[in-house]
Amino acid sequence: MAVQEARRGSGSDRDAYETAHGGGCTCGDCPHGAREGHRRAVAAFLLRRDEFAAGQGLPAAVAHSASASRQWVSDELTQSAEAVAERGRAEGDAWLAALGRRTTAVVWAAVVLLLLGQSLTAVGAGWSAARTAGLAAALVVAGALTAASWFHRDRGGALAPVIGEDNRLSTSRAVAAAWVLFIAYAVLVLAGQLAVASGHDRRDALISGLELGRGTGAVTVLAVVCGIAVLVRRVVGLRVLGQRLQKVRADRPRACDLLTDDAGRGTFADIQYVVISTVALVFAAVRLARRPEQLPDLPWGLAVVVLVSAATYVAGKYAEGGRPVILSVVRAREAGDLDAPIRTGDDIEIRGAGFVPPGAQRADRLSRMVVRIGAVNVHVPLVPVTGGFSNPTDDLLTVPVPADVEPGRVDVQVVTGAGVETNRYAIDVTD
Repeated sequence: MAVQEARRGSGSDRDAYETAHGGGCTCGDCPHGAREGHRRAVAAFLLRRDEFAAGQGLPAAVAHSASASRQWVSDELTQSAEAVAERGRAEGDAWLAALGRRTTAVVWAAVVLLLLGQSLTAVGAGWSAARTAGLAAALVVAGALTAASWFHRDRGGALAPVIGEDNRLSTSRAVAAAWVLFIAYAVLVLAGQLAVASGHDRRDALISGLELGRGTGAVTVLAVVCGIAVLVRRVVGLRVLGQRLQKVRADRPRACDLLTDDAGRGTFADIQYVVISTVALVFAAVRLARRPEQLPDLPWGLAVVVLVSAATYVAGKYAEGGRPVILSVVRAREAGDLDAPIRTGDDIEIRGAGFVPPGAQRADRLSRMVVRIGAVNVHVPLVPVTGGFSNPTDDLLTVPVPADVEPGRVDVQVVTGAGVETNRYAIDVTD
């Protein structure tokens, strides 16, 4: 569909579009906004890639040489991919700015739903001070989140604190933020009831509801999830700096980031942490609704389940990733070629693992891969095929040995799109 859109967008219509907007307009009421510009750039790139994969569009000056045509195609796709990446970043910035308004609307919609729920459940039972305190606490929390959304209106509004340095939603921060908001809401409910309580015994009962013995399980879970949010940030940062984990920045955060890795694949550690934490929060909310005069007494059995889930999540963070590695380097051989040593001008196959970091499957990230052969840096050429690229891949790279490489024993090293270096692998280059 994207290729068909690119074909439909060619000609005078596309020229008029580029002249009027250039794909970079971000105003909210414009049909040709940043999202439309990014979509059209992607469609044009896919069309160009598939044309090159079919052997079309090559200039006559390079068509006679396989190596020259490969390099020319790679350079053209790299430039087109950079244009797509620029459009993607513009769309991400515009999306984050709009997200601040959306989060504010969602927060106040939740307050309205709470009011409707309280009104419906009050039929027959009557309106109580606890219901008033709950609604007042919701208004205070919603006001605080609205203020936070205004201060971070260009960075996702109220969601800004749970967006990681890689521009993705952080699972650990999101879970911790949910527990912090819930406990704060529960304390405000108690404070609201205490403010309107008239009897001395009633005030003493509300104050005793804040005793540690009443909410030990919830307080323990809160301490653990907040500590994990800080610990995971430290662990990920140290592993990235130590080149034991590859991180690539995303264009914008997505809701699925809470359940997936950087490549968009669902991960067990994240999913179970979110599911268990959500179940525990729902249970705690029900307990608060049934007993609004005290902190929700989360049973120790459920609290231990949350702690086990949190420990599994942290273990998963320690286990994920790994440094890319070169296992072998051989001379690339086509059908009919004679067996021979590696010489300058030959193609070599670098076999290993981890060459393409999670989230770096896009062409602009693939084009940043470099192979050091001795003192010469060789950019890995993009070789298009229908629907993707045959080079580079996560476990195999093919690059030419340039004439600048001195004959003799030289080291080969790969630098991935995330900037992480592999081990050095020695090869012999002959004259």
